[in-house]
Amino acid sequence: MSLSPSFAAKSFDDLPGWDDDDHLPAFEAFRRSAFHVLVKPYRSGALGVDFGAFAEAYAQAREAPPANRSEARAFFERHFVPMLVRPETGAGLVTGFYEPEVEASPVRTEHFVVPLLSRPADLVDVDDANRPAGMDPYLAFARRTADGLAEYPDRGAIERGALAGQRLEIAWLADRVDAFFIHVQGAARLAMTDGRLCRVTYAAKSGQRFTGPGKVLREAGEIPLAEVTMQSIRAWFKAHPERVDEILWRNRSYIFFREAAGDDAALGPIAAAKVPLTPGRSMAVDRLLHTFGTPFYIDAPTLTAFDKRPFRRLMIAQDTGSAITGPARGDLFAGSGDAAGEIAGVVRNAADFFALVPRALARGAR
Repeated sequence: MSLSPSFAAKSFDDLPGWDDDDHLPAFEAFRRSAFHVLVKPYRSGALGVDFGAFAEAYAQAREAPPANRSEARAFFERHFVPMLVRPETGAGLVTGFYEPEVEASPVRTEHFVVPLLSRPADLVDVDDANRPAGMDPYLAFARRTADGLAEYPDRGAIERGALAGQRLEIAWLADRVDAFFIHVQGAARLAMTDGRLCRVTYAAKSGQRFTGPGKVLREAGEIPLAEVTMQSIRAWFKAHPERVDEILWRNRSYIFFREAAGDDAALGPIAAAKVPLTPGRSMAVDRLLHTFGTPFYIDAPTLTAFDKRPFRRLMIAQDTGSAITGPARGDLFAGSGDAAGEIAGVVRNAADFFALVPRALARGAR
């Protein structure tokens, strides 16, 4: 497997702010992946970063963790070479995501009326091997019926009761907009009315295309592009409660959840790379192009929401998302709760992406 022309070899001196970053929390995130791959290896991405080339770095990460930030930086410099990731068009882009915390009930009440659903029994994964002729090739899920596989009901149909009576409810929320943003984030911490703290995470989806409310409201002239944030979208919904379903049902994608492990309150949910996300150090990438566990140095000088300084940090690829497509596209995990949501909701910034590629792969790359 050879590296894609999307990569251009650089040196660590080319990375703005590299020497000023604290590489230790990034190493700790990388080390979690190093232990997970002993159970199940990651799939290599199409851009040619072969998972097998990480073996030496993973082995050392498991055996000899650095004692301080200087040793952590030396670890990455010893095992990797930075590669500028060329965008397909324009500039690279980072957005933000987080783990919401909301109150929920284990049963429906007059106040808690919006369910989070578990994966239905008739939901089937679809690929080229079992996709019926004529089914939209985008669809990765379908419904099993007596007549074969069929397109699954979309968000509007499900919220109008298409799956009623199947006892799929994990928990009930009070607010439709809160539930929707949990769908967007793919995980949540639920403070249950019976005193439990329940974590939920992505299990599957209906399969239809995702259409964000920000795009819908922008195209309708309701919110200018420069002002589209999670906060402005929530404010618009609050001011127009009669139009919430109209806007949200434009997003046909519907997410199903499962209860999740993860007792460490300092870490985020267990995501697509099967390790807990590290606030400010884990990133979602295009899983088809990139290999989970890859370190990325992100240079986003206009992004100051995390710590009031230009964002220049080493991140680890440990999640993915349907809206994260392209080689220079990332979603930065901000953490859990309302404060993290305030950060994640405003992140939409141009960025340079530097993939740290194992040295064995980097030889001969241009």
